Amino acid sequence: EAPPAKPRQQSTTAQPAIAPTKSVPVPQGIPGELVQLSNMRRSIAQHMVESKLQTAPHVTTVMEADLTAVSEHRAQNKDAFVKQGVKLTFTPYFVMAVARALQAVPELGARWTDEGVFVHHVQHIGMAVAIEDGLIVPVIKNAGDYNLLGLARQVNDLAERARNRQLPPDGVRDGTFTISNHGVSGSIFATPIINQPQSAILGVGMIEKRVKVIDDAIAIRACAYLSLTFDHRVADGANADAFLMTIKQTL
Repeated sequence: EAPPAKPRQQSTTAQPAIAPTKSVPVPQGIPGELVQLSNMRRSIAQHMVESKLQTAPHVTTVMEADLTAVSEHRAQNKDAFVKQGVKLTFTPYFVMAVARALQAVPELGARWTDEGVFVHHVQHIGMAVAIEDGLIVPVIKNAGDYNLLGLARQVNDLAERARNRQLPPDGVRDGTFTISNHGVSGSIFATPIINQPQSAILGVGMIEKRVKVIDDAIAIRACAYLSLTFDHRVADGANADAFLMTIKQTL
């Protein structure tokens, strides 16, 4: 007679929710060269893998924004801004719209913690800036307190400091939301990865003229796709869409 089976012991070691990524060897027998990773590229890679695969369940919702009014306003005011030493780009408009959306739907600027969801009462908005060997995200602190001129001045200053590697350490800290304006390089649509420990990121596609039907008439409008990627632990589709709709209506 076979002995009775021993009871299965429960493991006391916590298992990771997602297995670590596999190492990839250098290809052999194929012409090419190995480019060593810079500290910035290695840090970006680790940050993105942790965000996407090990931390937050990513969900993306998309809307199309009519930017005709923004384009016309910029054309009418950019010379006046230049006289005050400020270049008026489209970025300040997106920052202002996001700040208003964060005030209306603060959950998208919140942070997941083990004790609960920490809802920020400030709008510290990061803007992704491409530099020679990677990406950096300077942060506009208290963005909701600025008018358009103030935001444009902040955008100009932080972008220049980022490209010249002159940002102070606190210039990239404490962001509560990030904007990735990938459209500047011709991209129409993208789903950016959340910049941890934030809970959402806005992707802004290329602004282009499109044919639209308005009041049963054909019209040419300046439009762009806006993609909001968010942490589904913190927000659901209803408040994410309300957030993105606030941005769309503000623009």
